[in-house]
Amino acid sequence: MAIRNENETLIGEILNDENEISLRQICNACQLPAEIVIEYVEYGVIEPIQSSNANLFFHSHSINRILTARRLQDDLGLNNAGVALAIDLIDELNEVRHRLSHYELD
Repeated sequence: MAIRNENETLIGEILNDENEISLRQICNACQLPAEIVIEYVEYGVIEPIQSSNANLFFHSHSINRILTARRLQDDLGLNNAGVALAIDLIDELNEVRHRLSHYELD
């Protein structure tokens, strides 16, 4: 449990899927070195939306994918390939649930 005193201030930025963030920003947000983020790119856990002059940019939802990947590795001991597969399956499950919710409303 975190205890905060009155003098602490949280500073943040609200991101949506339209926000593009740099490799440096994603490393800062996830508290990871660039090498690990690049490994996630290589395994397909996250995909850059553009690459210019060796700079990578990502959708802001990549932060959630990386945090999920870290939890899967820490909690279940999955390697990068296993993490990529698990996240793909989670995405498919969420898509099925989303489609099913439309049928339940009708």
